[in-house]
Amino acid sequence: MIIDLIDGTYELFRHFYGLRRFTKGQDRPLGAVAGVLGSVLELVETRATHVGVATDHVIESFRNGLWPGYKSGEGIEPALRAQFGPLEDALRAMGVTVWAMTELEADDALASAARVAQADARVQKVLIWSPDKDLAQCVQGERVLQVDRRGKAVRDAAAIREKFGVAPDLIPDWLALVGDAADGYPGITGIGAVGAARLLNRYGPIEEFPEQVLGSQRDAALLFKRLATLRDDAAVLDDVDALRWAGPTPEFAAWTERMEAPKLLQRCLAARTAGR
Repeated sequence: MIIDLIDGTYELFRHFYGLRRFTKGQDRPLGAVAGVLGSVLELVETRATHVGVATDHVIESFRNGLWPGYKSGEGIEPALRAQFGPLEDALRAMGVTVWAMTELEADDALASAARVAQADARVQKVLIWSPDKDLAQCVQGERVLQVDRRGKAVRDAAAIREKFGVAPDLIPDWLALVGDAADGYPGITGIGAVGAARLLNRYGPIEEFPEQVLGSQRDAALLFKRLATLRDDAAVLDDVDALRWAGPTPEFAAWTERMEAPKLLQRCLAARTAGR
């Protein structure tokens, strides 16, 4: 059994701005939603049987209370924001498990689902579909993998070490030192990617650094590590059997009409008939 866990927020952004190249700014109201559903369905058509999609129902999370500059929904284009809720509803209508996150983030949901899935002896592999650097911390050996569609890479623990210079469990520490512009925290002044990896491989996690290494920046580093550390205790999944795709619901036909994407219904029905 292979478990596919998808970052729905990333996919929505990817399809929204991908469509911009062809629509010249004339955004279809549900164009990105249809694109995400098509991508998820493509997995089902080719192989996937157990699928979960995590979304940021609201962009803000508990981390915004820890760091004022943390990413928020400010600046998201209205045409994109308007597709957040419909994406969740349309996926559910297609028969896909959706985790719409509020206090926590989509990445926390993916980390939590991956923890449950990898603990199940029936599961051969867990694939986390997202290029986000913080999700690299979830990778476990050759069993829990990160799939980067944009970079056309599937990364196991060895590949994570090769890319970042540290093992997956040290990714939160690495991000704390280097910073993450996408999430809105700056990292530690004077420490770059290579230097961060060197320090972490020498001393271990930030908590074990000699006091003089970070000096007055130690508290900031520990705060940034907290921001970078994904929660894996979200109550999103008890049993991987809940992720089995059994076909679309009766409501999906109406959604394909709204999205002006009738082929999605045909593809869904064909995939269900094929026993996917």
